[in-house]
Amino acid sequence: MAPLLDVCNLRIEFATAQGTVTAVRDVSFHIDAGEVLGLVGESGSGKSVSALALLRLLPPQARIRGSIQFRGEELLALSEPAMRHIRGAGISMIFQEPMTALNPVMRVGDQIAEAVLAHSGAEAPSHREADAAQLKLRPFKADGGVSALHKPPSFEQDATDVAQPIGLLEQGEKQIPRGLKPARDDKNEEGGAAHAGAKAPDEREAGTADLKVRPFEDGKSSPAIKITKQDAWRLAVESLRTVSIADADRRARDYPHQLSGGQRQRVMIAMAVVNRPSLLIADEPTTALDVTIQAQVLDLLAELREKFSLAMLFISHDLAVVSLVSRRIGVMYAGNLVEMGSASDVFHHPAHPYTRGLLNSVPTLRTDRGRPLQTIEGTVPSIVALPPGCAFEPRCASRIASCAAALPPLIEVAPGHLARCPVVATEVH
Repeated sequence: MAPLLDVCNLRIEFATAQGTVTAVRDVSFHIDAGEVLGLVGESGSGKSVSALALLRLLPPQARIRGSIQFRGEELLALSEPAMRHIRGAGISMIFQEPMTALNPVMRVGDQIAEAVLAHSGAEAPSHREADAAQLKLRPFKADGGVSALHKPPSFEQDATDVAQPIGLLEQGEKQIPRGLKPARDDKNEEGGAAHAGAKAPDEREAGTADLKVRPFEDGKSSPAIKITKQDAWRLAVESLRTVSIADADRRARDYPHQLSGGQRQRVMIAMAVVNRPSLLIADEPTTALDVTIQAQVLDLLAELREKFSLAMLFISHDLAVVSLVSRRIGVMYAGNLVEMGSASDVFHHPAHPYTRGLLNSVPTLRTDRGRPLQTIEGTVPSIVALPPGCAFEPRCASRIASCAAALPPLIEVAPGHLARCPVVATEVH
């Protein structure tokens, strides 16, 4: 069976004033449907850059080489409009630092609803376009006041209350969130007169009975779909309930600064899963959270994965966290994937010298407190001046001459257990 995501020989370069910088080189991995792959490594090892490359969210000066296939489709060959329908609906991402990832001047419910409408037939305009074309701000008064204050459009309010921030949803073949039950216009399908719809009920009265999670059997959208702003708002509130936000109706009207760090992280998760993607990329989802909140977030991700049959790429620098959630683990160092295997193999039988050094530097209950912790000698090389061979070679006590000559290939040291080390390869053979 073909994997859900297949990344082969991924290489990412950036054009800088100092020349071309290689941030990621020769990274290959795959993720099967429903599987959790953990990607671990210290800061600057290329984890987040690799994740952003999967969604083609890197800046224009980045150059991506290799192959990224999602459900057998080459993502690097897709047009930008086609790629926009993959983001959020097929592959979704929980970004680092929810306080900076969330829009500070939009209510969190509106931000989640915007993600729903973006995959429902009409693209949301930029905030600049909305300001100029729809909100029509008037100039400042002479006394320094403002005649019309800028108020971000709300998906909660009725279309008569604020200017329509997003155009009427057209019937088309664009993808819609899999969690929304399609509503067909029978009159239009039969070629009759346009459907005369009554005013949609207020979301507080309508509830969410008609928005239960019912994925399409074929995973594709219906050709005749209508999703109103009220529908999107109710889906947003329901998504907040899914991630265990208490009093979701009220919290949906809050701004990011009114929420705690754990609540903001839950909002990011709600936004990521509202369109029911097949693959979820979690980029450091427990960073800057205390241990208790970390455990709650990890339990929530595990619950959502089981509920929605999600595959997940879990990125972290915390070995303990990765060991709890991941079935397979990849270890990155200086832009390279140096080891890949099951969680049991990587933690109990590490093959690469860098992985061994990482695990030996972590204190345990058996660690002798009278002796200093083990460290890895040297420093991580700058990506501006990476050696042609193994990037860990200058710090490795087991290095041989071939380590510095060329980048070693990944060698299978045990069934399903790969390591990028010629010393280990020699021992195996």
